[in-house]
Amino acid sequence: MAGGDGIIRANEETTDETDSMKHGLISCCLLVAGVVGGLQAGAAPVPNPWEKPAAALAEQVSEIMGPGQAQLTIRNISSVPPGEVPAIRRTLEQDLKAHGIATSGAESANAIRVTLSENVRERLWVAEIVQGSETRVAMVELGPGAPSPANTDAPIVLRKERLGGSPVLDEPILFAAQAGNDLVIVHANDVTVGSMSGGAWKELKRAVFGKRQTASRDPRGLVIVGDDGASFRAYAPGIECSGTRSNGEWTIRCSEGDDPWPVLGRGSAIGGTGLKAFFNSSRNYFSGVVAPSTGVDLPPFYSAGLLPRPGGGVGLLIGGIDGKVQILDSPPLRGVAGTRDWGSDFAVLQSGCGSGTQVIASQSGEAPSGSVRAYEIPALEAIGVSASLSMDGEATALWTAEDGKGVLVVVRNAANEYEVDRVTALCN
Repeated sequence: MAGGDGIIRANEETTDETDSMKHGLISCCLLVAGVVGGLQAGAAPVPNPWEKPAAALAEQVSEIMGPGQAQLTIRNISSVPPGEVPAIRRTLEQDLKAHGIATSGAESANAIRVTLSENVRERLWVAEIVQGSETRVAMVELGPGAPSPANTDAPIVLRKERLGGSPVLDEPILFAAQAGNDLVIVHANDVTVGSMSGGAWKELKRAVFGKRQTASRDPRGLVIVGDDGASFRAYAPGIECSGTRSNGEWTIRCSEGDDPWPVLGRGSAIGGTGLKAFFNSSRNYFSGVVAPSTGVDLPPFYSAGLLPRPGGGVGLLIGGIDGKVQILDSPPLRGVAGTRDWGSDFAVLQSGCGSGTQVIASQSGEAPSGSVRAYEIPALEAIGVSASLSMDGEATALWTAEDGKGVLVVVRNAANEYEVDRVTALCN
């Protein structure tokens, strides 16, 4: 009995110790839980950085289209990480729903196309609201974006190469175009046809203008090559030339003239639309008088191009001598934002990437010097869709290539030598 009593007492003591340990563990756990709970209760919720811009954009959209249904698409060409786009979409859908707009990815009579974009100064969300044949735009600025909007996720990659048959010359090149295996070059005082032979430039024909041109700071030129590659028309301030090749020999005739220039060339003529503009021979820009008339008074401009518009048709994009870029798709002319860092020259590129058509612009201002960049203009904002492509010197002129699939750029290097590069786009 005594042994049994000892055993019983031992078990009882063990049980008491176990209960004490259990109570201690429970108290400890409750204490930890209380501390964690207190920290969680006191911690501020992680803010959603997209709430304010999404709410502002949804409010603008609702003011435009009112309650209803719409297909919502979001395109990201900014430095916003792709993994954040679903969260932006959910936030925007909730805000639109609060305004009575039900969204989906299915086809609908109404569409809301949102583009997340940015430039060197700020981020911008652009919404195109399509109702039938009418398209209206809402925009929200988000303030400064990433240090460099030209990120590796850009949908387009630009590349450059020396134009085939292009020499490196000491004399400034105003314009150049390939005519068969030869190259037609406009200089300030002559038109030259030549080709590369054995790695050296061989001049085939040169026509000196009958009078020395009134020198402007940056004279311009233009060449339109015939479909057969054996003829061309060349323009310089106050001069017009024609060239033909017969039996391997070129003949060039030049005369004074102030006829309008085919400002859009052949490569830029989207939809077969032609436009000629009168050039101010004593300056280096077009006067704003065009044929056929657009029905709107155009300001003097340096560059022009045709762009397909989201609602159908084309718009005339012009770069004014005052530095303003404007577009005419229906009267009146409207300003295009996001072009502060553009130089005086741009050209339209039909790459087949993204929307299919981009604007290649020379860079100035805060952008890298001696570079070009691709942009799209879905509404009234130029959106960078490529990184800046550094040229080997200053880009002094650029225009659309004859095939429309490249842009030709005159580059002046540090040794004051000139060459012509071809810039094309790859879909990323």
